[in-house]
Amino acid sequence: MNVSTEIKTRLLQGLTSFNQLKHVHARLIRFHLLHDNYLLNMLLKSSFNFNGNIIYSQLLFAQTPEPNGYVWNTLIHGLATRDHFQESIKYFHSMRQNGFLPNYFTSPFVLKACTRVLDLRLGVELHTIMVKVGHDLTGLVNFYAKSGRLDDACKVFDDMPDKNPVSWTAIITGYIEAGRFTEAIDVFKRLLSMNLRPDSFTLVKILSACSHLGDLRTVEWLDECITTLQISKNIFLGTSLVDTYSKCGSMEKALVTFDQMLEKDAVTWGAMIQGYASNGKPKEALEFFNKMRNNNLKPDCYTIVGVLSACSTLGDLKLGEWARGLIDKNMFMYNPMVGTALIDMYAKCGKIGFAFQVFKEMKEKDLIVWNAITTGLGMSGQTKIVFGLFGQMQKFGIHPDGKTFIGVLCGCTHGGLVDDGRRFFNSMSTFFSLIPEIEHYGCMVDLYGKSGLLNEAHLLIQNMPMKPNAIVWGALLSGCRLHINTQLAEHVLKKLIELEPLNSGNYVLLSNIYSVNHKWEESVKIRSQMIEKGIRKIPGCCWIEVDGVVHEFLVGDKSHPNSDKIYGKLSELNRELKQMGYVESTEFVLFDVEEEEKEHFLGCHSEKLAIAFGLISTKPSEVIRVVKNVRVCGDCHVAIKLYSKITGREIVLRDNNRFHSFVDGSCSCGDYW
Repeated sequence: MNVSTEIKTRLLQGLTSFNQLKHVHARLIRFHLLHDNYLLNMLLKSSFNFNGNIIYSQLLFAQTPEPNGYVWNTLIHGLATRDHFQESIKYFHSMRQNGFLPNYFTSPFVLKACTRVLDLRLGVELHTIMVKVGHDLTGLVNFYAKSGRLDDACKVFDDMPDKNPVSWTAIITGYIEAGRFTEAIDVFKRLLSMNLRPDSFTLVKILSACSHLGDLRTVEWLDECITTLQISKNIFLGTSLVDTYSKCGSMEKALVTFDQMLEKDAVTWGAMIQGYASNGKPKEALEFFNKMRNNNLKPDCYTIVGVLSACSTLGDLKLGEWARGLIDKNMFMYNPMVGTALIDMYAKCGKIGFAFQVFKEMKEKDLIVWNAITTGLGMSGQTKIVFGLFGQMQKFGIHPDGKTFIGVLCGCTHGGLVDDGRRFFNSMSTFFSLIPEIEHYGCMVDLYGKSGLLNEAHLLIQNMPMKPNAIVWGALLSGCRLHINTQLAEHVLKKLIELEPLNSGNYVLLSNIYSVNHKWEESVKIRSQMIEKGIRKIPGCCWIEVDGVVHEFLVGDKSHPNSDKIYGKLSELNRELKQMGYVESTEFVLFDVEEEEKEHFLGCHSEKLAIAFGLISTKPSEVIRVVKNVRVCGDCHVAIKLYSKITGREIVLRDNNRFHSFVDGSCSCGDYW
């Protein structure tokens, strides 16, 4: 066996180390075989398997006296495959200067490099060459789509006589990345109409388009297509389907898909957990998390984000801190997504100091992180710190967006800072080139309304550049309730009923307004409308976590196993309240029933029941944390302040409007609510 054959055999067998590579290279030099392009090409291919910095590969190529087209292609392919795109393009130009035309093997990898570095000029040049020599144009579709020239991508795609699955996926991906989701779905339907079978990757892309559109009907149709075409719901496709159903709001369908999957990993479980958390089902999210742990699966960072989100909703600080212990500290310090979830959890559990500490410790802070802490501080009434952070953002070169200003305006509202709020609102367009959206107008209406400037708030609504929604009118209604302007409140509620004809709260409040003003016939008429339309009042509901278990209470609830003790504790508290001169404020009850019945309902509002349970179930040193699904009424607010004074306990209550931290007879909101 001669040396050339020996080296060829060795290369065909495969090299297992960089030292072996250098040994074969040395033999080529020693026996003057550097002119053998076949052997050099094989050695060059092997060099990319061991050489992370590609320097050795480039030196090996430089020693080749007369590289042929195969050697050039191997170098260009190796560099592009290992993400050295600029070097790949540089050698392509050298190849052309040496008189070599790219072949069907060269073009895809040069196009990949052009796409990654957005070298449009070279891509267009390659387009000309590929058309002349008759190469496959699939890579061009992807190149033009990725370069933002979707019209050119569509033209190339339409001119292709034979469209393979890769080209279809490329054009669909182009539409999706351009935000043209409906058109992406239309292209997919064309694919099916030509009796072509989509692969899992294409289906996942289309599902992502449905997620952006929130198009549940199309997702269900796609699910049927997958079944009809007998495409296996592998872990990749199945997880995507679970995630898309979740994002379209159908946790029932997501669960069916999840149960049908034969193989599930941590990402699949995480998709379910995040889905439940984001669809307002935090208890189900935590139950699913426990099932995941029972299956001995280690949660990834996305799962932890879902768990923290559920804890935020429930105000479950203990579980949130336990979930934090499952992740390495570096994960939240260097992962903005996890850090943001942790900040949000602490802020919504009333531990804004802990949230701020997490923010300070984070090494990677993007705009979303800054917005999370700004919003958290704003909701907690820490207005001065919010203003300071807003200034720091600009010093660090971070341009605030609309969500930043929502956090700042929220802080102004909680602090009653009308002039500051007006200044920040006006600066959006004058200094930051941001067009105020309906949410920002809602913040200003809320600020004016709570400050008693009801006419100014109403005028702002009338002059808005867009049609006011229920949130904006609801903000004005809050001001009317706070400053007892029943005449304007009546007008606002009529607007709200037009916008939300099935929202029970609007009918109930309008009925209350009529009752307060002794318009009994109108009040009865409103309640009759509710009965005719089948509208039922959404009951107030509270959650409190004790020893890892979330307990739920409704108004007048007697279903809890400790109901007797709870009501006994509540009676004890109310006796002490009356000794302090407290009188229940029956104006907060929504219907004109007898005074004694009003007092009964006030005495067993869900937040009072949850607090009484917390008092009998926790240590005297523990903070009682309660979450309510609707706004806490004024009577309960007054009563809970006194509960904190009587018991010496800190009580943190979060409703759908703000945080209330009650300590020794006072509240953090300063009664500005």
